[in-house]
Amino acid sequence: MPTDWIPSLWLDMFDEMVEEELDYNDYWTFNFNYKLLAKLTADERRRGWKIYSHCAPGQFRCGTCSRSWRSARVVVLFKYRLRTNSERGTVLMRPFCQAYRRCDGDFYFPGFSKKNAEEALLRLFGKIRKNCYGEEEEEDDSCSVGSERVRTKPHEASFCEACDLEICCTD
Repeated sequence: MPTDWIPSLWLDMFDEMVEEELDYNDYWTFNFNYKLLAKLTADERRRGWKIYSHCAPGQFRCGTCSRSWRSARVVVLFKYRLRTNSERGTVLMRPFCQAYRRCDGDFYFPGFSKKNAEEALLRLFGKIRKNCYGEEEEEDDSCSVGSERVRTKPHEASFCEACDLEICCTD
């Protein structure tokens, strides 16, 4: 599993999947917003924005000592909307960071496997189909946590940026 944050993995995968998953004539863009918050303002709700939070396995690398660690609880936040008058959709994504407990406390971006990124995007597309196009959401026995089993030590909230903002995945 990659330990480095690779935005192009997400951009390329979104571009590859969007036409198949959203079989409509709308044009969708995908970008990153590293300040994105999990709460929408009244104005954002009025303008049609929606939020989807996904928890997936990821891996991190400390920028100080280069040690890496896995986490089964890496939060990625998506904010999306479809402007029907212009037939344009927008998705913004924020990956949440973690710090390495033995070093300086800086937060580092996660790396994701292609499989985990694809699963997150498939779930996002399901939310878009439901909330932007009125489709029924497919029943899914699994929760919003990635299906790939990753063995890790217990989650340490004090080193998790998502926990700091009170939006981390729950058990």
